[in-house]
Amino acid sequence: MNLRILDKQKHKKILSISLPAAFNSLLDMLQVITDLIMVGTLSAFAVAAVGLGLQSLMFVFAILTLFHVGTNALISRFYGAKKMKQASLALSTLYLFAFGLSLFVVPLWYFGSSEIYNLFGMAKEVTALGQGYVQILTLMMPFIFVKLVFITALGATGDTKTPMYIKLVSIVLNVGLNYVLIFGHFGFPSLGVQGAAIATVIVNMLEFMVYIFFYIKRKTPFTPIMRYSKNLLKRALKVGLPASYERSLTMGSFMLFTAIIADYGTEVMAGYQIGLRIEGLAFMPGIGFTIAAMALMGQGLGAKNPEQSREDVMLVLKYATALMFFLSFFMIFTPEYMVQFFTNDIQTIEEASLYLKIVGLSQIPLAFNFVLSGALRGAGDSQRTLRINLISLWLVRIIPAFVLSWYFKDIIWVYIAMISDTFVKAFLLWRAFDKGEWKKIKV
Repeated sequence: MNLRILDKQKHKKILSISLPAAFNSLLDMLQVITDLIMVGTLSAFAVAAVGLGLQSLMFVFAILTLFHVGTNALISRFYGAKKMKQASLALSTLYLFAFGLSLFVVPLWYFGSSEIYNLFGMAKEVTALGQGYVQILTLMMPFIFVKLVFITALGATGDTKTPMYIKLVSIVLNVGLNYVLIFGHFGFPSLGVQGAAIATVIVNMLEFMVYIFFYIKRKTPFTPIMRYSKNLLKRALKVGLPASYERSLTMGSFMLFTAIIADYGTEVMAGYQIGLRIEGLAFMPGIGFTIAAMALMGQGLGAKNPEQSREDVMLVLKYATALMFFLSFFMIFTPEYMVQFFTNDIQTIEEASLYLKIVGLSQIPLAFNFVLSGALRGAGDSQRTLRINLISLWLVRIIPAFVLSWYFKDIIWVYIAMISDTFVKAFLLWRAFDKGEWKKIKV
């Protein structure tokens, strides 16, 4: 009976971490989609300006991966070991470092991001709108950097509900501010694309203030302090920097992969982009289970119970595999119904459906990739995930895709190279996890 109760508690704990985290990721995506839909009523130039501006933010997210992984690895261990003084010092160290780094990023982003529009050869109207848009977004950098540290710290303790509730309120507020500032209602001027940027800045600033309020008022597990530990920062960077490198290099690799697909024409490219967005919705549960695996791995190791960590990660893996296997049926057997929400063009529907059918076959290994990479990072083994991801990405996806595309002149071989990477990566991550060398890593 006790074992049954314990087992039930494990299931409840995993779902209480992963489901709110997944929903929070979904809300982030919906916020982006909402911005694009609302500026879409202005002009195609406005959509292109905002869309590319948001895409350029991926470079900032690559830097933020440092804090996401480093913060989680440190704080989850301290929380598992019941060393909350150390956890509080780690949080203080990381939010101070995040704030300082954001001030360094601000000028680089302000002058560099607007050049992206010139790099992609966008029309003058798009470039003019886009440069104003991304330069306004510069104002939110310090808030985003510090906010992510607090979100990750809460997730490391198993609290993913608080960020979810805050995001729920912020997305409603974002829609309201967009309505007022983009279109000029209630006495405000019509600011168009710049209004969307201002709304985004305000929402991120308010989210930041809520986290600070909770922190100061002791509504979190952490003691509010403002101290800095050089040793703890070095420990966080040791884990976080390889993850940040991995994210940056992966982004560059994906741009090359997109260039291969672009050679097949507009309909194939459009189908690929639509397929990616639909597949992205299936990623949301995977991201939630990744966060759960990271937190539970670190907590178990902090409690000096690596076997508990392994058991928890295996249970997370079972949930993720079952859910993504279920979602794969929709991708394989009913892709046309989903694609028709995005376009009426028959050829684009066919191309997007082909993409979804093929990636549907790789959803189970993709679940392994999400959970096991998160677990290894949570253990501090981010250098191994860096090597596995980059080796598989280049040797199984990018280079074979170039060769197969050149030889067969058929997009299906490019997609086969893509899912082959997913299968190989899943095998390598499983082997690394199963060997158990992560149990010896000190963070």
